[in-house]
Amino acid sequence: MREKIIIGLALFAGALLAWNMNTIFTQLPDELNQGAIYRIIYFHVPANILGMSGFGLGMLFSIGYLVTKDLRYDALAASVTEVSLVFASIGLATGSIWARIIWGVWWAWDYRLTSWLVCWLIFGGYLMLRRAVDEPNQRARFAAVVSVLGSVNAYISYKSIEWWTTQHPQPVLSIRNGGGMAEGMEAPIWWNVLALACFSIILVMVRMRQESFAREIDTLRRMAHAQ
Repeated sequence: MREKIIIGLALFAGALLAWNMNTIFTQLPDELNQGAIYRIIYFHVPANILGMSGFGLGMLFSIGYLVTKDLRYDALAASVTEVSLVFASIGLATGSIWARIIWGVWWAWDYRLTSWLVCWLIFGGYLMLRRAVDEPNQRARFAAVVSVLGSVNAYISYKSIEWWTTQHPQPVLSIRNGGGMAEGMEAPIWWNVLALACFSIILVMVRMRQESFAREIDTLRRMAHAQ
């Protein structure tokens, strides 16, 4: 059943992404001030949306572990956070490429970029912490604390372009009352969010299976040491 779900999601996401890429590259006009480079928004924004929302979801699973002490919540938190960090990395990379073309520099130390980089470092540390602590419950507790702190920083990064004047553009999506995109140019962002969300679900399912195997191996190792 798991394999069928993965294959179904992959086929759906692949078809949706291919259709949407055709729309983005062959039907949408160039942006008046930025030209063709603005199309990077269709990768940059969805990646950051999935990264930020994934970190928040991972925090909820971490809190679930703290409340229930059920390691399955910890496994979910770890899987979702790892996949979210991949999307956050894509967001940082595409943002840097975009900045180089529009601003003339690869990086600017404004509030949005700096806070998002700090968030990326926190969750990178989260994954390293999980490798450094062997005892499962202690690892889960420490990781949960880091997840909560990192998610707070992710929210600050999300709101930074509303709270402060930064070099990064102000909100343009209609859900944030931006309204800064021409008609028909915002919808492909959300289609890409859906397609990439399907891929992220596939990755989380794969990582959950790996985490399940890791827990079983850890249990067997501990039983062997006890004997």
